[in-house]
Amino acid sequence: MKYFLLAASFLLTLTGDASGAGFEDVKTVYLLPMSNGLDQYLAIRLTTGAAMQVVADPQKADAVLTDHLGASFEEKLNEYYVPKTKSKESGENAQTFTRVGSGMHPRGAAFLVNRKTREVIWSTYARPKNNAPDGLRQAAEKICAELEKAIRGK
Repeated sequence: MKYFLLAASFLLTLTGDASGAGFEDVKTVYLLPMSNGLDQYLAIRLTTGAAMQVVADPQKADAVLTDHLGASFEEKLNEYYVPKTKSKESGENAQTFTRVGSGMHPRGAAFLVNRKTREVIWSTYARPKNNAPDGLRQAAEKICAELEKAIRGK
């Protein structure tokens, strides 16, 4: 399974973004909490670069950056972006969820997902050498450098 995720991320990186496709509508990004606090290091690196603006309010984001896909990710998107509707019978808020995948949190994966279309527009794999601050910072540097390169289309 680990090798499948690595291969899938590698193939998406090679094939999905050579032209910068999918990035034209993405100016702001919301970072979901990630394993070992990687999201904090990514936020620091993204705010010092010019790739895209990090927002603290998910409603203001064009895209979401996450370290996993699957049921828990879909639930979080529904929580943030699907309007709650009143149930006619109970008067309670009703919501439907789309459940896909296993919800695993592989260390080092990063997915940029368009919040409106829910399409993965970019992904990469940069496993931290360890959970120490320097290992997480280096992984964040690599992820952001690859993201900036994909946005530029080079």
